[in-house]
Amino acid sequence: MKELISPKQVALALGVSEASLKRWCDKGLIPAIRTAGGHRRLPINGVIHFIRQTGQHLVRPEVLGLPPITGQTTAAKDSLKALLREALESGNEDQARRVVMNLFMSGRKAYEICDSIIAPAFHEIGDRWQHGEIEIYQERRGVEIVSRLLHELRLILPPPPEGALTAIGATLESDPYSLATSMVEATLLEAGWAARSYGCGHPAATLAAAIEDMRPSLFWLSASVIRDVSIFVEESRLLYETALSCGSAFVVGGRALVPEIRCQIGYSAFCDTLGHLWGLAMALRPGGGG
Repeated sequence: MKELISPKQVALALGVSEASLKRWCDKGLIPAIRTAGGHRRLPINGVIHFIRQTGQHLVRPEVLGLPPITGQTTAAKDSLKALLREALESGNEDQARRVVMNLFMSGRKAYEICDSIIAPAFHEIGDRWQHGEIEIYQERRGVEIVSRLLHELRLILPPPPEGALTAIGATLESDPYSLATSMVEATLLEAGWAARSYGCGHPAATLAAAIEDMRPSLFWLSASVIRDVSIFVEESRLLYETALSCGSAFVVGGRALVPEIRCQIGYSAFCDTLGHLWGLAMALRPGGGG
């Protein structure tokens, strides 16, 4: 998917005249830049935002590098979850991309797609692996597919506004799972934050150094796996204290953070869904969610 496209391409994708498309640009409905030769080019994330906000119908989505419209967005969540799970287990990346991108283009928020479709699909995949119904390579392959889809979503989300609140986050050294922290990044980006996931498997000391260096408004810690509770408690306390000293909110979440562990650590907020994180992120923005 190209980051900059021509007005002619967007007009073709939407089935409208170039004159109409240029009028939308002139009104500021779609951002545009000028090349050195004076030609107008449109950032793909601005075009996608316009389509989602206005409900424009895509006649030729392939022109924008998007998959065909399938009508799957009206299906029940369980059906879409099953469709995504089957695509991930079979390695059908095109099908997985159609499910996710069709939902996104229909106006669903990234956190909604992650909470209601992606995460439940992986829970089922994990259960099926535990029961010997699929191989571990299928689960790992599915993770790689969704990682690429989340990266693509990040590229087409609107850029954060000037002066946006900053957020960084990661997982600790014993936690090799990257999808959860990538989904947090997408959620915060769509909420208008300048967010960046630092990935997985970091020593606590280096994450503390990142907080001190970057001084983010928010630091998140994702915990999908906790190998040793005592070590995790000690490391998370270090991060919490560092965040407090730097004026950063310390937000935690993840399936491994059961109540017995949460009561041993400090945090500014615990989010057990990305929807809860979205609400927190919107409330913390200047103006309380404007």
